[in-house]
Amino acid sequence: MLFGRIVKFYMDGFRRMTLGRTLWCIILLKLFIMFAVLKAFFFPAYLQGNEQEKSQTVSEELTNRLISE
Repeated sequence: MLFGRIVKFYMDGFRRMTLGRTLWCIILLKLFIMFAVLKAFFFPAYLQGNEQEKSQTVSEELTNRLISE
């Protein structure tokens, strides 16, 4: 009963929005750009393969960083 009233409250509020819809569209577009587009181009997947290869890569990176300091 309480959950239904809360959902109805928010649905009614979103229906009556005018400027808010535009702002929500901008927010969702920015989130999509940040997580989908930027991740694909600027954050390559270094950890690929099975668990042993992943642990070997992490171990090598930690060792190299420790040695370079």
